[in-house]
Amino acid sequence: MTLAGLVVSFAVAAVVTGPWLSDMRRTGLARENYRGRRVAFPAGAVLVACSLIALAPLAVLDDRADLDLLDPDLRRWAVYVLGVALLGLIDDALGRGADDATPRGWRGHARAIASGRFSTGAIKAVGALALAAYATSGLGHQDFAYVADLALLLLTTNLFNLLDLRPGRVEKVFVALLAGLCVGAWTAMPLELLGIFVGPVLMVAAFTLRERAMLGDTGANLVGALAGVTLLITLGETGGYVALGVVVALNFYGEFRSISQTIEGVPLLRSLDSLGRVD
Repeated sequence: MTLAGLVVSFAVAAVVTGPWLSDMRRTGLARENYRGRRVAFPAGAVLVACSLIALAPLAVLDDRADLDLLDPDLRRWAVYVLGVALLGLIDDALGRGADDATPRGWRGHARAIASGRFSTGAIKAVGALALAAYATSGLGHQDFAYVADLALLLLTTNLFNLLDLRPGRVEKVFVALLAGLCVGAWTAMPLELLGIFVGPVLMVAAFTLRERAMLGDTGANLVGALAGVTLLITLGETGGYVALGVVVALNFYGEFRSISQTIEGVPLLRSLDSLGRVD
């Protein structure tokens, strides 16, 4: 197995990301960020496009030339990663009205459904569950282990959506998680399996940090899916349960409290969160 997916996808993103994001802003595909700056949105669509452009030649060569460029398990996980990105795109496109009165959080979406309102968040939740169930089918896990796999995948994806409130935060958390798991387990397996998606994430981070683009739910979902898959394939059973406990706690905390305010209140977290960001 090789890191061809990571290298090729990063190269593709390096060539096209800047022009594409500039064109998005020029054509009105933009939104104001937390500081009122108008940035390209949703940059997550660029992540998907770059990954698929890189995948095209690699998939052909992997099959026809027998070069072993892609991990066979990519077929399983790509369905989940691309699927939740599509659900995020639906949320980005349809989930915000003119008055910006979109229901937020589990409680907000539950109230919206109960009152008969349209909730893209509910569609995203059900769709993500279906995709996660499909992706984890056939892994051989039974009973609680199966439920734990589903929960870890879904809640990690949702957690990264909750984190996506400041430029570059999602990407930095993902890179830290990816590096920690690869070094801790002394393996490059997540990069070999998911490199086709990781390359564009690394490149687009340079633009989100400089407040030239915003991932949107499209990108946050994709990165969260990568994080969830990385946890599943890297951690053993005990480690998976520990990770699930942490992810559950952070999801509940993010539902009732502001993660951004908490980060701002801790000097070390505030410094790490602002690292690389423009003033």
